[in-house]
Amino acid sequence: MKKLKFLFVMLIGILLVPCTVFAKDNKPVNVYFFYGNGCSYCAAAEEFFDSIEDELGNQFNLVMYETWYDTDNVDLMNEVADIRKEEPQGVPYIIIGNQSWEGYMSSYDDEIMDKIKSEYKKDVDNRYDVMSYVESVNGKKEENYAADIAVVIAIILVVAGIGFGIWYARGKANEK
Repeated sequence: MKKLKFLFVMLIGILLVPCTVFAKDNKPVNVYFFYGNGCSYCAAAEEFFDSIEDELGNQFNLVMYETWYDTDNVDLMNEVADIRKEEPQGVPYIIIGNQSWEGYMSSYDDEIMDKIKSEYKKDVDNRYDVMSYVESVNGKKEENYAADIAVVIAIILVVAGIGFGIWYARGKANEK
């Protein structure tokens, strides 16, 4: 009887695994920041992002691309702009979700913060991320199979638990 109780507890534990594996935690929003080394507007924008780190640091991830000395980053900025049907005339060029800012003025601060907050509130799967599209266009998009693997493992464990329970129950029935 103790083994049957143990088996029941193990089966319940196995069934709870998917609940913990698939609990959604909100990931930070990617803020794409194309800048030029030595650009005063870019430096002011970077200072702004540094200043909101305490308040919103867990809600955004600043991804920086230097464009004045890195031609690959210039190409990336132009590709992103083409996808967004924009023609940035310079830097900084800031993209959060489906919104962008060209240049920087402190009057953008509240708007940028509001956009970070609103994107962060969205389910990760429902966020627009232009870089995901850029990567898939270039054939570089990496699929995340971790969730699929976790599901397969959970199913195997559940089936194994049920199979063991049936085997154990039949063994007890045959003893009588």
